[in-house]
Amino acid sequence: MVKLNKIYTRTGDDGSTGLVDGSRVAKASLRIEAIGKVDEANSAIGSAAVAVLSSDHAQDFFRIQNDLFDLGADLATPCTDGDFTPSEMVLRIVPSQVEWLEKAIDRANDQLEPLTSFVLPGGSEAAARTHVARATSRAAERAVVALALQEQVNPAAMAYINRVSDYLFVAARLFNACGADDVKWVPGANR
Repeated sequence: MVKLNKIYTRTGDDGSTGLVDGSRVAKASLRIEAIGKVDEANSAIGSAAVAVLSSDHAQDFFRIQNDLFDLGADLATPCTDGDFTPSEMVLRIVPSQVEWLEKAIDRANDQLEPLTSFVLPGGSEAAARTHVARATSRAAERAVVALALQEQVNPAAMAYINRVSDYLFVAARLFNACGADDVKWVPGANR
């Protein structure tokens, strides 16, 4: 259980922050950048969730937000031996979380006609907010990949952050009348 009595600690005034294992790293490190980008994605999903509260997908958004907190905890727990097994003291993204997200993507995609064009981020307010969350999730994925190029990252965490933006893409299309109100890209339209 998390208990926060005080929000500021002054321990980060030197530009460092603590990780789950007690080590400290620079706030500008790749690990903290990845955690921060995941937090940004989570916030963007929260903004999108406000626009879809009355839909069947609101609970999916909230579940993804919770999983992104798990992902942040996973990234905040360095691993040097390649063992990403969760324990009572170590929170990790697990394959079942990725599988749930894949099933949610499939359920949503089954309601859509196949794409015949790229779509522009927009349409309804819910779709537009969800597209912002999708793009923000892709930025988080890039940050996690950058970290993985330098340090070990849980493969399930990598898969999970990749699937989040896929889910948000199909959800945005659902919020545009199951794709009927998608704003289509017209290549070279303004030449």
